[in-house]
Amino acid sequence: MLVAGLGKSGRAAAEFVHSRGGTVTLGDEKPLQSMPDGAVLAARLDLKFELLSESTKPEFDLIVQSPGVPLEKPYFENARNARVKIVGEVELAAPFLLGPVIGITGSNGKTTTTTWAQKMMEASGVPCQSGGNLGRPVTDMVATSHEDQWNLLELSSFQLETVEAFQARIAAVLNLTANHMDRHHTMEAYVAAKARLLQTQSRSSFAVLDCKSELAREVKGELVRFNAFGPAEKGAGLEDGWITWNGFRVVEAANLGIPGQHNVENCMVAMAVVMLAGGNVTGVAEAAREFRGVEHRIEFVRERRGVKYYNDSKSTTAEATSTALGAFEIGVWLILGGSDKGLDYTSLILFSPRVTKVLLIGKIAELLKSQLGQHMPIEVCGTLAEAVETASCNAKPGDTVLLSPGTASYDQFVNYEERGRAFKQLVTALLD
Repeated sequence: MLVAGLGKSGRAAAEFVHSRGGTVTLGDEKPLQSMPDGAVLAARLDLKFELLSESTKPEFDLIVQSPGVPLEKPYFENARNARVKIVGEVELAAPFLLGPVIGITGSNGKTTTTTWAQKMMEASGVPCQSGGNLGRPVTDMVATSHEDQWNLLELSSFQLETVEAFQARIAAVLNLTANHMDRHHTMEAYVAAKARLLQTQSRSSFAVLDCKSELAREVKGELVRFNAFGPAEKGAGLEDGWITWNGFRVVEAANLGIPGQHNVENCMVAMAVVMLAGGNVTGVAEAAREFRGVEHRIEFVRERRGVKYYNDSKSTTAEATSTALGAFEIGVWLILGGSDKGLDYTSLILFSPRVTKVLLIGKIAELLKSQLGQHMPIEVCGTLAEAVETASCNAKPGDTVLLSPGTASYDQFVNYEERGRAFKQLVTALLD
């Protein structure tokens, strides 16, 4: 078996197969010596390594695709032509994962919703472990899975595009807006990848969808709706300021632990999957009020000289940045940019009255300047450090400095977590 891509999921897949007596070859387009974690794994398990290229021959009975490696790579094409089976890390784990599965996907809010659902499960006394795109590879969850324990998974389009045997007892789709166009190329292909979560369900499953979602046609089991702007006869709704479940009042929207209309929706989805999994209203309401959000998602860092700093590094689309801007009224110094994902950012122009200045960083800076420059005050800073310095020297008391990049991080950082931590370190280091 070949594991293509030595990110966290690829390494976990290799370890998983090796632990079950399988023969594993590690593969990546980068030399092994440039990937310390991969090199350690190869040495510890005594695994072969192959440098992947157009000439890589399909001499394996199975290839495991890491989520970050596009299926259009030539070595995958060679494998398909030779009828070698290609599976993702989630699909690899599926036959071995004990206990029912909850799968949560969408363009924005997946991590917040999945983490919130975990807190609600814990408060309700429902056994649960979480992972997937949330940080813990699914193959790593197999050893700690049990028949009487739920597996709560955040799932990306990259993880879903190859699923077949994988099956979620409860599936939820938050929202679908343009994302990862550099990978999927079209909105249709992106939506099709997300729809795999519903298409692989059984007739005894549940699907939680927005009241207007067109994906309802893909539902095989029981459809449960959520409506963040009004009542829902069956499912989660909003009535007289209360979030309801099947019409029963659960928690006041104004009392949620994290503010914002988007978090009303996130809370509803979390509540829906937890109630379907056997949770109770008391536990759900308690977690809804006490949850304080996740790291890198509109995360308050500090206040300095009357200026508040927020880390929203998890924002990798224009829609996510719009959501973050919607949480503030005026005086925002927006740090925007990174690596290009093939997206359009002109929707941010609607928020120009709230933004004092946009500070551009990364490879996409000039593209963003061309899209936004005539409508919003722009300054090209290049690096995150320079952007933080510029904002800290010019922001006035009452202003907000918001890192909400709206892009991938790969030009200057390994991932959005590293980008967010770098921002927090820079902000924390500012002298009072």
